[in-house]
Amino acid sequence: MTDTASFYRGLPAKRSGAGILITREAEEVLLVQPTYKDRWEIPGGACEADESPYAAAGREVMEELALDVAVGRLLVVDWTSPAGARTEAFMFVFDAPPVDPQTIRLQDTELCGWQFVHQSRLEDFVVDRMARRLRAALQAKRMDQTMYLEDGRQAPRAFRGGSQLDATS
Repeated sequence: MTDTASFYRGLPAKRSGAGILITREAEEVLLVQPTYKDRWEIPGGACEADESPYAAAGREVMEELALDVAVGRLLVVDWTSPAGARTEAFMFVFDAPPVDPQTIRLQDTELCGWQFVHQSRLEDFVVDRMARRLRAALQAKRMDQTMYLEDGRQAPRAFRGGSQLDATS
């Protein structure tokens, strides 16, 4: 029989990241421009070892924007599939209250810009998967619910015995 520590060391590890959805006028999302990549993101980042996604979201927003926001409820969990060098991960998006733009202070070694972007223009700033995730988060916020996604798309409604079932099953 395997001891507990060996069992856990043998399990696969998954990355996780957390961000917050800050909106203005319900249709605009706060995006930040990282210095180390071409595409924009929402405020947030990677969860550190032994850190919850909720704590990571609050910490990252404080580090990146100097905002001490009340991280709200979970809007979206999005499993992202591996692609190239990128490993699979779970991405969490939490709600946040509106912020006064004059209180935003960029951490300039990581970020070089921020702006509110209308949801109709998200693809101009973020990768398609992120645009789908953000639209789902906006919908979850409007409907007061939480959504599970895979690569930014709603997952099948049911899964039983190794096969996916559609809504009519």
